[in-house]
Amino acid sequence: MALTTVDLDQHGTLSSGFKVINDAVHGHIKLDLYSFDFIDTVQFQRLRDLKQLGATYFVFPGGSNNRFEHSIGVSYLAGTLIERFQKDQPELCITEDEIKCVKLAGLCHDLGHGPFSHVFDNQVMPKLRPGLSWSHEEASEMMLEYLIDDNNIDIERNEINLIKDLIAGTPRSRSQYDERCFLFDIVANKRNSVDVDKFDYIERDAQNLGLRSSYDAKRLLMYSRIVNNEICYHHKEVYNLYEMFYTRYSLFKRIYTHRVAESIEMMITDAMIHADSSLGISSAVDKPEEYLNLTDDILRVIERSKSDGLAKSRSIMRRLRTRDLYKFVDEFLLPTELESHINKHTITESEIISHQSTGDNLTEEDVIVKWIKINYAMKDRNPVDSIRFYSKFNDHESFTIPKQQVSYMIPQQFEEVIVRVFTRDPQKVTAIQKAFRRLLKRIVPIESNAEPNAALTLPNDYDDVVRLKRKHSGSLQPVDGNEVVKKWRQGESSCE
Repeated sequence: MALTTVDLDQHGTLSSGFKVINDAVHGHIKLDLYSFDFIDTVQFQRLRDLKQLGATYFVFPGGSNNRFEHSIGVSYLAGTLIERFQKDQPELCITEDEIKCVKLAGLCHDLGHGPFSHVFDNQVMPKLRPGLSWSHEEASEMMLEYLIDDNNIDIERNEINLIKDLIAGTPRSRSQYDERCFLFDIVANKRNSVDVDKFDYIERDAQNLGLRSSYDAKRLLMYSRIVNNEICYHHKEVYNLYEMFYTRYSLFKRIYTHRVAESIEMMITDAMIHADSSLGISSAVDKPEEYLNLTDDILRVIERSKSDGLAKSRSIMRRLRTRDLYKFVDEFLLPTELESHINKHTITESEIISHQSTGDNLTEEDVIVKWIKINYAMKDRNPVDSIRFYSKFNDHESFTIPKQQVSYMIPQQFEEVIVRVFTRDPQKVTAIQKAFRRLLKRIVPIESNAEPNAALTLPNDYDDVVRLKRKHSGSLQPVDGNEVVKKWRQGESSCE
């Protein structure tokens, strides 16, 4: 991402109102000079040290993009969209102040992310401070205030409040913005989840990871307009929107929840938890000047340390660096009809070890249970049902488009739940899988078609191979998966 400090305006004369950035995804983009009052600060530059994809970079070498370039991309897309609304729909009376605040909201929406992004707010903080209601969105507001105060940025209080509301996707004063609700759907759309944040990270992540999709964000930007105070899309874009949500789902399914990446996330989580008493990781969220220095570099801080209090964390990091990772054990794709019957209270670490064989000596510390929900961004709902469209014959009225008018190949459900089991001890994979499958057999109704994944069934000699892998190069014997499932149902499997 290269900076050009001087550019020419449309008349070929020097312009000092903006700078040009050569972005890997959007090409040469223009940002107003006031954006650099925020960009050229230590608070914003911190985003260079936060991986967009968190621990996924340890698995996919292309996933090296950071929150820094994503935030600039979101600001650019937010500006592109609202400036087009201003130009094409002058009756909206969009002001320059509103444009400025929308651009800055896109720029600053991720200021509050912690180390390895969602690992910090979804795993580390809930375990270190379970009673604290905290999110990276709230931290973004804190860091925004700190950035403005620390750098003496000249901006009005009402503008700061508007930027915060645009980041949150909800106006504080609904009466004040009753006719401007569309402004709050640009950066963080709570109505249907279609926003420029999603436009940027889907395209940026897919490009960096080498994935291809027919989804086209530029068309959505081009064929959108405000109808009845809501961002609506040309009816031709309905399938493009389904493609966007499918691409997002695919990224979660294939990349963001990759098994190895998740095992590394758990190791990073453990390392930070054990280091908290020495480094004050969880307390940093209360003080912006301390949170400023809390980045992905925390792992190197741990590794460089000599303190006895960080010995456990250093040991975990040594395992991570030498690829002695926590092991994936098994997973269970939970049928929708069983979601009320099987939940986080029925499949737990303690429940699994209660089904161990005599002599396995499993403890709760050996087992990690991870519940994963992958969806189309609106839990179990179809997000397109919440999107309104306009037609080429009448762009002043909006309507919804039922999925049966689009394609009969569209999914019938929009969320799946996966229960995954990992272990911190590679020597106990087989014992834990057997215990987990005993638990499943007890709680899964016989009439259900739900079964363990035969492809994941471990061979009987798996543990021996793990123990001897550094001395011998033997391969695992293949397993007849269909036979395993039959035996499991009959209670005869080696994973009993």
